[in-house]
Amino acid sequence: MRLSTTDASFLYLESKSGPMHISSINILEGEVPFEEIYKHFDDRMHLLPAYQRKLANVPFNLAHPEWVPDRNFKLENHLLVHELPEGSSLEAGVEAAVSLNEPLLDRSMPLWKAWVITGVPGKTLILHQTHHCMIDGASGVELMAIIYDFDPAGDPIPDPKPDTLPVKDTSALARTQRALEDNFKQLQKSPPITSWFETSGKQAQLMQRALRVAANFVTRPAVTAPFNAGLVSARRSLAWTSFAFEDLREIRRALGGTINDVVLTALSQGVAEYLQHHKEQVNDQFLRIMCPVNVRTEDKKGALGNQVSAIFPMLPAWPMDVLTRLSAVCAETSRIKDAEEAQALTLAQERAPEPWPVAMWPSQMVSTPLDPTALAAALPSPQLPRSIRPPNPGYNFVCTNVPGPQVPMYLCGREVTDQIGLLILWGNVGFSTTVLSYNRKLSLGFICEPKLMPDVTLIREATDGAFQRLLDAARERTQNLQA
Repeated sequence: MRLSTTDASFLYLESKSGPMHISSINILEGEVPFEEIYKHFDDRMHLLPAYQRKLANVPFNLAHPEWVPDRNFKLENHLLVHELPEGSSLEAGVEAAVSLNEPLLDRSMPLWKAWVITGVPGKTLILHQTHHCMIDGASGVELMAIIYDFDPAGDPIPDPKPDTLPVKDTSALARTQRALEDNFKQLQKSPPITSWFETSGKQAQLMQRALRVAANFVTRPAVTAPFNAGLVSARRSLAWTSFAFEDLREIRRALGGTINDVVLTALSQGVAEYLQHHKEQVNDQFLRIMCPVNVRTEDKKGALGNQVSAIFPMLPAWPMDVLTRLSAVCAETSRIKDAEEAQALTLAQERAPEPWPVAMWPSQMVSTPLDPTALAAALPSPQLPRSIRPPNPGYNFVCTNVPGPQVPMYLCGREVTDQIGLLILWGNVGFSTTVLSYNRKLSLGFICEPKLMPDVTLIREATDGAFQRLLDAARERTQNLQA
């Protein structure tokens, strides 16, 4: 099974400073013995064949890597325990999870790990790490639904299914032969370059919109925030908060917009106030936010890999009244939806020429003793002072919204009370946010590189304040309508 170009890109872009695994912290009610959790995982491993496959690179990188069975798979290499001193705080447990999440995953084994963190009175924390080349947010939620139960007494565990797939030859010679065959087939299927220049029809309109979106990155640069003024190191810091879904619905009913609009309003206001706090010149400047969009169709549910596009709303970088900001967010997201920008970018991605994997051969050295990115990680770049920061032709941060189950999940009979997402940071994107919905709550995980953002709690506090002002305005409007 060969990785798609999108999946493989997360390997090619990975560096020691920018690991490409998606992670989350699950907080369980109660102190669960590690041995009990180990047995729980062991009983379900036959339901997770993807967790028992590893990468097999093609000689000379003639094609993207393949997934092959790991004949030496051992759960003990992937499910580990981290013991904190007894009586440690929940904050210390979360901080430990963030530190454990910083190193690269070992590419010689299946690309996932889970850490059980003990020592917090009345709590057990589990850090889940899975490489982005295996999953996106939606498929990650589907995997969690296999590992966790929806019944406190435990869900029934299906019996193993017989493996009906033919056993492939995984030798280097066989991988090379398949790579050559696949490359020939790909050349036959590749759309002609003239398809980029069609002048009529629906797809031609979408391609033109995609080109306009790409051009906007140059013609409308975003503000260069402090957290974009240098390259990230491997270090990470985290702050998090949560909102009740009922409060979000109350704001939406009274003030309009979608749940996503409300979240983007509170978050962008929080970032704008953060920039003001640091005396950044933000008048007439805009934030460009990357918002991944799930394009997984019904027939792709249950399949791993990445099925995502993205939109790039531009929102004011200066603080403003939250109702005014909500109107601006709604107008921008409606414009993007009406212009079908997500569909346009998906089409452009499908029609783009396939990159030659052979050009990406240095990426095979990442996470090995000869890792060429290790030196750069050891000598992180400085944060540029405000006076010499160039225009920002990229995006400021990522805000990804991952919908999860709206009922409680359990592991070993203990309820998962909270979930916190840990998003990837890479390049000069030193701050991002994961929005996870679970059990009638929405949690926001604010992750940052501490050199570029040493005070991430300021954004959390500003976002909380903006959300509360939205909720107060919604309740006031409802009361006025009922009077």
